[in-house]
Amino acid sequence: MTNQQVMLAPQLKAHHHPLKLMGCGFVLTAVDRSPQRAWDAIRAAEQEIIRIEQLISSWKDDSETAEINANAGKKAVQVSKELFDLIARSIKVSEITGGAFDISGTLARYYWNFNNEVNQMLSEAKIIELRDRINYRLIELDSDKQTVFLQKERMKIGFGGIGKGYAAHRAKQMMQSMGIQSGLINASGDLACWGTPPKREDWSINIPNPSKRDESLLRLFIPNGAVVTSGSSEHYTIIDGAHYSHIIDPRTGRPVKETKSVSVICPNPELADALATAISVMGAEAGIKLINRLNGIECIVIEADNTIHYSNYLKSFAA
Repeated sequence: MTNQQVMLAPQLKAHHHPLKLMGCGFVLTAVDRSPQRAWDAIRAAEQEIIRIEQLISSWKDDSETAEINANAGKKAVQVSKELFDLIARSIKVSEITGGAFDISGTLARYYWNFNNEVNQMLSEAKIIELRDRINYRLIELDSDKQTVFLQKERMKIGFGGIGKGYAAHRAKQMMQSMGIQSGLINASGDLACWGTPPKREDWSINIPNPSKRDESLLRLFIPNGAVVTSGSSEHYTIIDGAHYSHIIDPRTGRPVKETKSVSVICPNPELADALATAISVMGAEAGIKLINRLNGIECIVIEADNTIHYSNYLKSFAA
């Protein structure tokens, strides 16, 4: 090959596409020598996220999720295998977290107001009413008929704690299937990456400091995996002078106030998303203990008083 041919060889380049989907900002990045292949994959990934939003959105009246909710306490609803399996995986996370993660907890958004302003505590009667309808054990799955039944009227399911992670996972799979060997899915700071970025060995990912947004607690170099952060800095409420997160403890029906931020590092963005929500509810001690029992998963927990806790493997990086 001549020098001229070397100079004319296509360069490995990162192509970025910012857009708004699922109520948040996404950036889809494809690294490839072919701009055509990169943008074809990006557009396919965008359509995949749009499709998933239509499937799992509880706000769209024509979605399968909305149909399940509309028939709560009335009848079982036959759904696609994709949604059935997502619900089954969600219930599995509920089981391993002792109910700290629960897709039926979405009902809480109809009771609590997280507008970053001063609000009042719900009455005990309202909390009891809410708690009575939040329980993953009341989600009945029939694998033979592929149906979902919510056993109590006015129950609801939603995927706010796992949906972005699932969408990022599917977008990544879509881009990989189209020949993109390196890329990054950024869903409002929740990241899924694979391969090698241009002129670097691994993706460099900063774990944010919720107290100082322009600083990071830790910088990680990841060749393949996901980093998801769940926190109370953007959506919260103030009650009696106390700062409460938008994340509800599904076991009590009350918002979380002891945990400021949780970052989970995991091979799968869907699982990382769900665990970040669960650990926010569980708190530092129980959350770290759980993560230390799971292979290939790490986390950082910041409490309301800014005390920082690291899972076993990350302790050496933070020292």
